[in-house]
Amino acid sequence: MKIKSNDKVKLITGKDKGKEGKVTKVFSVDGKIIVEGVNLVKRHIKSRKQGDQGQKITVASPINISNVALICPKCNKQTRVGYLLIENGEKHRICKKCKQDIAVQVKK
Repeated sequence: MKIKSNDKVKLITGKDKGKEGKVTKVFSVDGKIIVEGVNLVKRHIKSRKQGDQGQKITVASPINISNVALICPKCNKQTRVGYLLIENGEKHRICKKCKQDIAVQVKK
């Protein structure tokens, strides 16, 4: 997949078109991702014990990968992803606009 977790993306279609956010989870088999603060839906939770209240919580719902575009961390533009093969056999993602390497920022 061309988009990985911790990438900054922008929605290009749907009800949240134009919003930006960070990818929190990637479902590579389904071709979907979860972006924080985007595509929020309400879920109703039933009470477990008698006398407890039920709840409504907001949860981020998965989005199809084709509905988002990557934002390059170097040039801060909406871009497509290309690949560059290096001599030692490594495959790096590059920005199609500025030709810079897109490094994945790892959470600490």
